Amino acid sequence: MPHYYTKDNDRLESEKHPVRFVVKDHPFQLLTDNGVFSKSGLDFGSRVLLESLSFIKGDKILDLGCGYGPIGITLSVLYETVVTMVDINDRAVSLSKENAKLNKVDVTVLQSDGFEQVHGLFDAIISNPPIRAGKKVFYAWFAQAGQFLTPEGRFFIVINKNQGALSAIAELERHFTQVVVIERKSGYHVISCQK
Repeated sequence: MPHYYTKDNDRLESEKHPVRFVVKDHPFQLLTDNGVFSKSGLDFGSRVLLESLSFIKGDKILDLGCGYGPIGITLSVLYETVVTMVDINDRAVSLSKENAKLNKVDVTVLQSDGFEQVHGLFDAIISNPPIRAGKKVFYAWFAQAGQFLTPEGRFFIVINKNQGALSAIAELERHFTQVVVIERKSGYHVISCQK
């Protein structure tokens, strides 16, 4: 069976179902399915990431590797940010569009292999990177992210210590002048990077 970081997961049998979660006292309901990351609900790493961030209305945010949309949609609802969401996975892109309508948010959803279809600059780029896809994939994101940030923009990722958080920090330090762990919880590290 293909993992979630593949372009075409439509050959997997669909078992679309709703998931519910609460972030910062706000309830959310999204649809998920086979062939996308964390199909059973909001994963702990994304929760730690979301609970450690805050934004101001109108901030431009890129959700890189958005899956079915929990990060981008949550940030759009909570802070009225301008969100672009990208994923390589067909089913993830389709679900993200459906979930945006379900949660009444106006976000841009694009099918993109990393930054391939991304244009413009963002105040923040947020990612729970696709660990199963391998370092070659998401380390390339680390190298490119700075090109898509405003001068004061920040790149945020969440990664578990057991999945290479320390080596990821070392790699990020090759591309950013400031790399800071802003939250640690149950092995998960939320890392903030500035050019």
